[in-house]
Amino acid sequence: MSERAIYTENLTLPTLDDILAFLDGNEAADIIPHDRETAYGCIERVLVRFRYHFGLSRAGKGLVRQFLAKVTGYSDAQLTRLIGQQRLTGHIRDHRRRPPARPFATVYTTADALLLAEVDEAFGQLSGPATKRILWRMYHVFGDKRFERLAEISNGHIYNLRARRTYRTARTTFRTTRSAPSPIGQRRRPRPEGRPGFVRVDTVHSGDRDGEKGAYIINMVDEVTQFQQLAAVLRFTEQFMVPVLKALVGALPFRVRGFHADNGSEYINHRVAAMLNKLHVEDFTKSRPRRSNDNALVESKNGNIVRRWLGHSHIPGPLAPHANAFLRDHLSPFLNHHRACLFAAEVEGANGRRRRKYPQELVMTPYEKLRSLPGADGFLKPDITFEQLDAVAHATTSLEAAQEVQRARKALFQLIAKTLNPAA
Repeated sequence: MSERAIYTENLTLPTLDDILAFLDGNEAADIIPHDRETAYGCIERVLVRFRYHFGLSRAGKGLVRQFLAKVTGYSDAQLTRLIGQQRLTGHIRDHRRRPPARPFATVYTTADALLLAEVDEAFGQLSGPATKRILWRMYHVFGDKRFERLAEISNGHIYNLRARRTYRTARTTFRTTRSAPSPIGQRRRPRPEGRPGFVRVDTVHSGDRDGEKGAYIINMVDEVTQFQQLAAVLRFTEQFMVPVLKALVGALPFRVRGFHADNGSEYINHRVAAMLNKLHVEDFTKSRPRRSNDNALVESKNGNIVRRWLGHSHIPGPLAPHANAFLRDHLSPFLNHHRACLFAAEVEGANGRRRRKYPQELVMTPYEKLRSLPGADGFLKPDITFEQLDAVAHATTSLEAAQEVQRARKALFQLIAKTLNPAA
């Protein structure tokens, strides 16, 4: 017949002349698509039919290979591998990896990945140890049954869940914030000696817009417990700075013993010194040149807290009271009672060199760190007790507190956008 269909699953070519005629195109052919198993069967039958490994001439082997390449569509390297397999075993089998007959049981479900995405969305995706602590607190402290499996998750598996498609689909990704500028330095380094109340203070500017200065964010952090208080002011003048600094010092649950700042005139002036003296602050230190690491704690908080939550966008000066209310009533309580921080432990190596490590047992909130200090009751102000602080810390779960801060932050940004673009 003038036209014939070549079916790989029912291939019958009696001689090499038929293959040669087929390759020369003397007979039209309709190559029927096939799956991998059918193609392997075709190759095996052709090799056996022409006794490929037993006496077939070199020219004949070339014709057979050309024919198989045309019928199956396989490359020369694929055919070489399959022909070699048939020569060694007598058969051609599909050895691609298949799922194991008894796969490992899945510990963390899709619901766990979505719950982790919810936590990361609220907290801004913290490090593995900090996230692990939050998940542990949600189950063991607040009794949220949804976190039963995640409460004991390892640091490494947190990143495994973050790599899942379910997590990536649910997670909203924000642009990474830019790092805060380096400080000038310190003239004398504070010496807290394990006592809370030695605060570091710095200022972050929200930028200018059309020649108008934006609000200034004051960031105050305790060196030992990482308790943090934030405020926003319109100007750097003494009229605004002194009352706000006094309010920040008063908001801390322990007595402030030391006050450290850089060489900016907003802090290094007689009015601030008189205010600190009136509050019985013992140490008032300032930066030394070329010692930027001395004030690294508050600078890191500028990037990880202030820039993460307020960004680099311009905050109009008239909205400083609104920003201050958000920082005072929402963000600062959340940071102190619900956001986990990493605390260092110094370890001496065999060579005598001391290094800092961050073990999981030292990942805790600033309030938990305060409670863990020896003689913690003696550091509190006379009118403050741990029973009062416990009521604040457990008034809501960590996740609910984070979501409430996100809602307040969204409302603040909507107000800022409306002020900057009234016609929008």
